[in-house]
Amino acid sequence: MIPASLPWRAVAAHAELSYSTRGDADVIDITADVEGVVSAGSIENGLVTAFVKGSTAAITTMEFERGGVADLKALLDRLVPAEGDYEHNRLNHDTNSHAHQRASLIGPSEQVPVVGGGLVLGTWQQLVLIDFDDRPRERTVIVQTLP
Repeated sequence: MIPASLPWRAVAAHAELSYSTRGDADVIDITADVEGVVSAGSIENGLVTAFVKGSTAAITTMEFERGGVADLKALLDRLVPAEGDYEHNRLNHDTNSHAHQRASLIGPSEQVPVVGGGLVLGTWQQLVLIDFDDRPRERTVIVQTLP
């Protein structure tokens, strides 16, 4: 929340986007939804940030196509296997430490330049939400634009 005492408005647009995920590294293209927030806002040039709430999900950019998604999942399975000797699981009688670790590696947010009222992304580059938890979840992505 922006304090009312500020003499200027720092955030040009703010939205909360909701997604139902399958978990287990479910990858969802959120590019069009983020573009919609930018289009509804009043900035011509600036930045847009997409941030996912929760410690077992992440946002990144990638070429969102079947092969790229499969390769990313395979890479993460090699780096941080779902089955492992995880202290988090032992201490909390839980099963999703791998999800926390994967989300930490990728991170909860991405920032993209806005030029001419549109996102500046490469031809094959999309913004994606990845849910690493070991069960379906409801996810909230906060989108804010800054002039």
